[in-house]
Amino acid sequence: MSNRDRYLQTMLFQNPDRIPLNPGGPRESTLTAWHQQGLPVDADYLLTALDELGISHEACLRWSGLGCISKMIPEYEPQILAHKDGHYIIRDWMGAVTEISDRYDESYLRSAKDFVTRRWHRFPIESRADWLEMKQRYDAHNPLRIPADLAVQARIARDQDRLLTESFNGVFWQLREWCGLENLCILMAEEPDFVQEMAEFWGDYILDLIRQMIAQACPDRVLISEDMAYKAHSMISPAMTRQFILPQYQKWLPALKSGGCSVVELDSDGCIDELIPIWIEAGINCCSPIEVAAHCDILAYRRLYGKQMAYVQGIDKRLIAQGGQALEQHILAIVPALFADGGYIPGCDHGVPPDISWPNFLDFVRHLARLSGWL
Repeated sequence: MSNRDRYLQTMLFQNPDRIPLNPGGPRESTLTAWHQQGLPVDADYLLTALDELGISHEACLRWSGLGCISKMIPEYEPQILAHKDGHYIIRDWMGAVTEISDRYDESYLRSAKDFVTRRWHRFPIESRADWLEMKQRYDAHNPLRIPADLAVQARIARDQDRLLTESFNGVFWQLREWCGLENLCILMAEEPDFVQEMAEFWGDYILDLIRQMIAQACPDRVLISEDMAYKAHSMISPAMTRQFILPQYQKWLPALKSGGCSVVELDSDGCIDELIPIWIEAGINCCSPIEVAAHCDILAYRRLYGKQMAYVQGIDKRLIAQGGQALEQHILAIVPALFADGGYIPGCDHGVPPDISWPNFLDFVRHLARLSGWL
């Protein structure tokens, strides 16, 4: 069975020959620790793990991003505004004024390279004048947004048996980047028309990009980044989610499905109990990372929602770090039950932290490989 077929059959509750391995990825500090614990420097961590365990490289998912650019063009020019008490205060590429330890540089604000604590001082949208300026950075028809050779590169990726994927920010994520969490929540209560205007703009903008993309090549999977939950509940109410966010999802999902996209995965940290029904209503059919420490109960979700929702990750990072019998019991309580129905690829329930040792990560991969049919 091909890499693509194996993934799609797993996610769509069909009958794959084996379940793909996708145990999760380390960040910088994790790799630093692993290099001290036996992982060769400059080696691919997952391929090395497979080699040490005697598992075929065919087990790992192989992806190709379509390369569409949904972020702002042009970006703000990053600028260090102050350096004191061991911290930088930086105006970052998104226009936010952010404080981080001077052990890091601005690049750590661009991507999740490591587990970096930060503090926000200001956000780029504080007024309608700011909003009018920001909108100019999101021209959906800027020629830089859709690669000119998208169709060709997609055919090459398919010939190499790679899954086609694309990602973009969800509505809540994007408005939070523009306004900040507290300011956005105040606006939702006090200026809902302004929030609705920004939400509709983002919904229409992403819809325009989706239509341009699928005219040339449709991804197998789209990932919507939408962190919108705390440890015990969602950041905004289900009512506000339905008011501001659901209508935009309902623009995107039909377009993606009509183009042939089979899996639309929504990524949100935190406790997602209140949100899953809304995602299902929108047509989203996969979610991640299902954080156990945030009271997410993946087995309860399967009982409640059946085959309406597939899941990725969901294995407690704390127990992977602990290892041994505790980890094995945890995995055996979750993975076989979900594999019985399908629609599940297990993995660490967030980025792999540095307290998960290299030997314990190998044991984790070994457990998953045995249950997934690779050992």
